[in-house]
Amino acid sequence: VEPVLSKGNNCLDAAKACNLNDTCKRFRSAYITPCTSSTSNEICNKRKCHKALRLFFDKVPPKHSYGMLFCSCRDVACTERRRQTIVPVCSYEDREKPNCLNLQESCKKNYICRSRLADFFTNCQPESRSVSSCLKENYADCLLAYSGLIGTVMTPNYIDSNSLSVAPWCDCSNSGNDIDECLKFLNFFQDNTCLKNAIQAFGNGTDVNVWQPILPVQTTTATTTTASRFKNTGSETTNNEIPAHNDSPACANLQAQKKRKSNESVDTELCLNENAIGKDNTAGVSTSHISSENSLALPTSFCLSTLLTLMTFALSLSLFLSSSVIL
Repeated sequence: VEPVLSKGNNCLDAAKACNLNDTCKRFRSAYITPCTSSTSNEICNKRKCHKALRLFFDKVPPKHSYGMLFCSCRDVACTERRRQTIVPVCSYEDREKPNCLNLQESCKKNYICRSRLADFFTNCQPESRSVSSCLKENYADCLLAYSGLIGTVMTPNYIDSNSLSVAPWCDCSNSGNDIDECLKFLNFFQDNTCLKNAIQAFGNGTDVNVWQPILPVQTTTATTTTASRFKNTGSETTNNEIPAHNDSPACANLQAQKKRKSNESVDTELCLNENAIGKDNTAGVSTSHISSENSLALPTSFCLSTLLTLMTFALSLSLFLSSSVIL
């Protein structure tokens, strides 16, 4: 039974809010029972406890499940309640701490644990140059990936009541030559600024601006670059290619009107002829020059033929007159 007044304990307020929600209350009760019931040989049935915890975080809305797991605290009583959210005696702790790399190998053998651990590495990747300290600038994906690990052999929890550092139940003792790799794996949990900022932002209610992913800035640049390259390529096309840009309105209008495949060849030929005439100014000048020469050549040939005709006629006439005189 929860006290009526929490006296500023946000985690206690979150637990009371869960009890007022039918879905949250039902799934919370479903994991509390197996995670606290003792058996003859063990404190609890860890397998059933993990399964019930997975259902809780999969089915309960984040408003309530996250509210209990990521609540902000100012005193030890609050942080201890937050740490006890997943009943760590059963779901988290064990008699001995295994090596973290061995625990990771055990996780990889289970497809649920393997995929959720991969999501955690991807969505909680720290980035010191980003505003949120997260590579993907998305707190929601990071918190979802973290909560997804709860209920697997890689179940993480708060290390103590003094910080937001979390870790799975493992250490790097007996790592041998793999000590650096083991510490790197463990520090991804313990010293993850992306995860810490995500938890703190949710608890303080300041996560609104980084709750949704931000579109990459490169999108506009990439589009502009591609468009300019496409335009340059179009300007260098040969006569056998249709230019991509729209230099000839008549050609463009015809292509817009003719959309049946049977007319495509006609449209292409017309566009090529227009481009060949309209774009090549040098060709235009030479064509007009040839035309002017032809126009001058016609009367010249006509005069020559007339002159030859007259000369022939005159010669014939003189021969005729000469023959007449002789006779």
